[in-house]
Amino acid sequence: MQPIYDIETFRPSQGVGAYIGRARRTIVEAIDRKLAPLDISHAQWIVVMLLGDGAASTAAELCKILIYDPGAMTRLLDRLEKKGVLRRVRAKGDRRTVHLELTAEGKRLYPRIVEALVEVFNHLLRGFSKSKARQLEDLLKRMVANA
Repeated sequence: MQPIYDIETFRPSQGVGAYIGRARRTIVEAIDRKLAPLDISHAQWIVVMLLGDGAASTAAELCKILIYDPGAMTRLLDRLEKKGVLRRVRAKGDRRTVHLELTAEGKRLYPRIVEALVEVFNHLLRGFSKSKARQLEDLLKRMVANA
């Protein structure tokens, strides 16, 4: 297979990595602006989403998914617990394992975050057809699978 880039002509600021980085920053900033009235930070809303989606249920799983330091994750979870968004629950079979659950407040917050995400992505993808948006998703999935 022919390489996409070559050393002589590659411009990092115009490569796929730069555009993915800029797109990520644009997405995060737009979502943060949309969620500002809810008083929830970027790191906090991502944790709520992962717990609400069932993608994680422990601090260790969150750290792995988010590439987060365990100490920083503990502080983040402390803040969310203090806000009443989540609670820690010891596993019955193994007291060393602590599961994370959204509280009623967290469950109320979750759909509002989803709504903000839908609004932001629909705005950023304006002018795309559904098939082009799915194609973009598929291309990004392939890139991740190639890692």
